[in-house]
Amino acid sequence: MIDTPLQRGRRSELVNALIKKGITDKDVLKAIFLIPRHFFIHPDFQDFAYRDEAFPIDENQTISQPYTVAFQTQLLKIKKNDNVLEVGTGSGYQTSILVFLKANVYTFERIHKLYRKSKSLLNKLKLNPKEITWSDGYDLKYNKEFFDKILVTAACQEVPTHFLELLKVGGEILLPLGIENQKMTLIKRESKNKFLKKEYGNFSFVPFLKNKC
Repeated sequence: MIDTPLQRGRRSELVNALIKKGITDKDVLKAIFLIPRHFFIHPDFQDFAYRDEAFPIDENQTISQPYTVAFQTQLLKIKKNDNVLEVGTGSGYQTSILVFLKANVYTFERIHKLYRKSKSLLNKLKLNPKEITWSDGYDLKYNKEFFDKILVTAACQEVPTHFLELLKVGGEILLPLGIENQKMTLIKRESKNKFLKKEYGNFSFVPFLKNKC
């Protein structure tokens, strides 16, 4: 794996573009600059890796555009040692950002090929999450109220209640909610039975599917 001065220069340009779009978190911007996105992208798209665009990866999935990754990560205010559940490892790029921020990252992927590729790549980059598993997310064995943050990287028609149960009081889940164009939705667990919801604009994600491993 090679990271050239040209690619680092393009990452610097990408960071400047993200700043202009409203990304202000210095740690998130540092992660975007230091982590080579082209490692996570199909060779056919290597020359375009630092455009602020989504690209196809294996199994009809996509790697999100950098702005989406930065926006989600900034919105969740990830802190060191936060227990973070990532729903959908995908290419592993978002995972690498979360690990770089020194969170305790638990991530799962329903597509076995993506699970194997992302696990191998993250290991090579020494950006290993706390746990990476092959699962559709409906058979998770974590204790209730275990996670500080949950990041869902696939579109949900409704809020999955089994994820809400995993949130600590004061914890937050961020997910794209809707069928076609989704609303980025942040839900905070205010108390055991009270949740506060806020919406943050339109995004487009692949759907969250059950029993498709």
